Amino acid sequence: MVDYQELPTTSRVWIYQSNRAFSDAQTQEIEKKLHQFVAHWQSHGAAVKAWAGIRYNRFVIFVVDEAHEAPSGCSIDSSVAIIKEIEQAMEVNMFDRLNFAYKVDDSTVESADREDFSVLYQSNKINDSTIVFNNLVTTKADLESKWEVALGTSWHANMV
Repeated sequence: MVDYQELPTTSRVWIYQSNRAFSDAQTQEIEKKLHQFVAHWQSHGAAVKAWAGIRYNRFVIFVVDEAHEAPSGCSIDSSVAIIKEIEQAMEVNMFDRLNFAYKVDDSTVESADREDFSVLYQSNKINDSTIVFNNLVTTKADLESKWEVALGTSWHANMV
């Protein structure tokens, strides 16, 4: 696995969000699994230059330098298989795209399904200034600048 900082801003990103936060012990266990996976990740027999990690004890993120070696369909499938293993082992849902994460404070992230998210907004428990996570970003540059955004400027605003 390469250091996150070594990857170019054009690197491809995949984000998987858990419907609940992992404990610190679970995060350490998952990160160990991710590091082992990335250390052996290959595409057509060539090593994939990548980083994987967890942010906010909730988001599993893969960053891949496609200019070095673009992951093939089979290698992408193997990364999805790791996420499914994590999902099963930790008893979480990592594939619900209508589970929206938002910041409560600088280090606490909560999530809600679409209906509950709308109720939170209507009851002013979250507002246009609340930071939400745009898990649809596709590059490292966007991860760093467009992943954490104000609800009012995000596509999430269409869901409230």
